[in-house]
Amino acid sequence: MPDFELSRLRAAELKEQLNYHIKRYYDEDAPEISDYEYDMLMRELKAIEEEYPQLITADSPTRRVGGTASEKFAPVVHTVRMESLLDAFSEEELYAFASRVEQGAGEAAYVVEPKIDGLSVSLEYVNGELVRGSTRGDGDVGEDVTHNILTIKSIPHKLNINLPFIEVRGEVYMPHSSFEELVIRQEEAEEKPFKNPRNAAAGSLRQKDSAVTASRGLDAFIFNIQQVEGKTLSSHKDSLDFLGELGFKTVPDYKLFSDFDSAVEQVRKIGEMRGTLPFDIDGAVIKVDNFAKREVLGSTAKFPRWAVAFKYPPEEKPTVLREVEINVGRTGVLTPTAVFDPIQLAGTTVSRATLHNQDFINEKQIAIGDTVIVRKAGDIIPEVLSVAEKCGNETFRIPDTCPVCGAPAVKEGDEAAIRCNNSDCPAQLKRRLIHFCSRDAMDIESLGEAVVEMLVDSGLVSGVEDIYKLTSEELIGLEHFAKKSADNLVKAVAESKQNDLYKLVFGLGIRHIGQKSAKLLSEHFITMQALQNASVEDISKIEGFGGIMAQSVAQYFAMPQTAELIEKLTALGLNMKSLKEIESDIFKGKTFVLTGTLPTYTRNEAAAIIEKFGGKVSSSVSKKTDYVLAGEEAGSKLKKANDLGVTVIDEAKFNEMIS
Repeated sequence: MPDFELSRLRAAELKEQLNYHIKRYYDEDAPEISDYEYDMLMRELKAIEEEYPQLITADSPTRRVGGTASEKFAPVVHTVRMESLLDAFSEEELYAFASRVEQGAGEAAYVVEPKIDGLSVSLEYVNGELVRGSTRGDGDVGEDVTHNILTIKSIPHKLNINLPFIEVRGEVYMPHSSFEELVIRQEEAEEKPFKNPRNAAAGSLRQKDSAVTASRGLDAFIFNIQQVEGKTLSSHKDSLDFLGELGFKTVPDYKLFSDFDSAVEQVRKIGEMRGTLPFDIDGAVIKVDNFAKREVLGSTAKFPRWAVAFKYPPEEKPTVLREVEINVGRTGVLTPTAVFDPIQLAGTTVSRATLHNQDFINEKQIAIGDTVIVRKAGDIIPEVLSVAEKCGNETFRIPDTCPVCGAPAVKEGDEAAIRCNNSDCPAQLKRRLIHFCSRDAMDIESLGEAVVEMLVDSGLVSGVEDIYKLTSEELIGLEHFAKKSADNLVKAVAESKQNDLYKLVFGLGIRHIGQKSAKLLSEHFITMQALQNASVEDISKIEGFGGIMAQSVAQYFAMPQTAELIEKLTALGLNMKSLKEIESDIFKGKTFVLTGTLPTYTRNEAAAIIEKFGGKVSSSVSKKTDYVLAGEEAGSKLKKANDLGVTVIDEAKFNEMIS
């Protein structure tokens, strides 16, 4: 087969693969391959297109910037395109970039800065006030996430200097500490954890519920001025300094260099300190400093010719697997953890990594004594990639008895997990209590893992209800408890009784039910009693609830021990009602879908009104939809509503309904 035909077939295959992974990474925040593997696929496609330009198509992934704007949020058209950057994987490629700059614009000075691994956003300020925050999207159209942007503490709502207008670009990211906390909470809730901080940040910023975003500990660095009125700037270094004066948290450690050799040396230094940073970077960026020279150099269809991003390769190391520890979670799941000879990865010493479940172990054929390859996912969570050298031992098997209580451990149906089926298992009790007291659940300050274990071991607590019977006198005398600390804990426990119903529902630890699902349940049924009496069919009516989730909830509340626990907690004074503010119930049981641009309301404002009147907002039209609230330029949702016979209303009709 001729070379061209082979290249054409390979290019088509690469485009299909890349489009799939772009959707997983940018739109769904759930990547299946590493950044490095993605970059290598993109690099191969670029090489083919350079050799055979006739294979370049307008929809090629090499011509795309980022992902697409989600219909969950109002679209934002960027007046200044949010471009991507040219990637380099070697110093030779960096020098080739410098050569092109010199040929196009003469000698130049360069600013070098870390490339923060997060979600790119635009922030717009009018007369010094933040008026809109949006995602990059595809570079031309992003998503309006203003309400979520407002929850990020480091983003100023008002600038230090009152400018008529300024639009800045930055990166929303999740610090390592926030990511580690989130993963622990997700694993305890048996939710699928985010793979890395970048996707955790993107998933958190694109939440419909701003309270979820606020709980995720996001942060942001600002690194560019897109457009500005009332200030003239001539260089990138000056613009970064000015951003600091305005009150922005600018990208750290940016430095100006008059020669390119020094700029490359700074790229090396950033790479060396990569593992010591409290946030993720996936490279370093070199930018031409002078704005006039940038104008001369211009941009390609996808990226500017005046900047280049150096990508650091992932660090992977071999080590010997010495043992596999089995931990028991709050729902009885036996989780295997690899313990191996310590190695240095991304600046820290690593000696442990999760092995997930038996299916994962079987797939990799992992045995104690094998030499395994380990890396840090997102430079944070250690993971076993593969077996480099077999030692001859049999593939490890998770035991069929619980290592804590000795009860049988079984695999249920198609689940990958193996569970201890003893509900009185001490390990499960401790994990259940730790989850119940956690921040996303009942949020009882000072009742962390160590204190819970001490209370269980001392015999003071043998169930959730015992937490609410604790007295200062009982606590005084336990390790680290004096009168003040004992009083504070008892006070925190008492205050948690007033929590919203959804926090209690989440704290109960129902399988397959995370914080968001718990909120939907409590807002739908309003009272614990109504939730207890709900059938699988009743629960399935909630938008987003599948059969497995509905069945899990119904089964949990059908158990006699659940009814007994709820009765005890009610008697102890815990709130059993949703505290969601409902102004009226005129929309009770009604589902709305918003589409297009409304004359006076933003989508978020309209959604808030619907919820205040007892209704709920869905992102997609179905037969269960009651109303579609449509504005100008309504798209596919309006067509689908008409096809399904769903009632379509405009803003005038909407105002009439709520008045």
